[in-house]
Amino acid sequence: MIESILRLFALRPLFTIAIMGVPLLVLIVLGLAAVLLFKLLLWVVLPIAIVWWLVSKLRRPHSAHTHASEPEPVATV
Repeated sequence: MIESILRLFALRPLFTIAIMGVPLLVLIVLGLAAVLLFKLLLWVVLPIAIVWWLVSKLRRPHSAHTHASEPEPVATV
């Protein structure tokens, strides 16, 4: 069985490329795309997000946790 498959691949190189080559090329392209997206996330998106967070943290007043902008509740009888 394996011999006949190997003989078929040897006699029909385009068939071999179609069966073996295309899936391998797809896997290589997907792997490279995943690495590229990971590097983009690590070296572009993450530093921008960290700088954005630090700037917003520094601009915010220290009493940001107190809700001074909300009116105090009015006591009713």
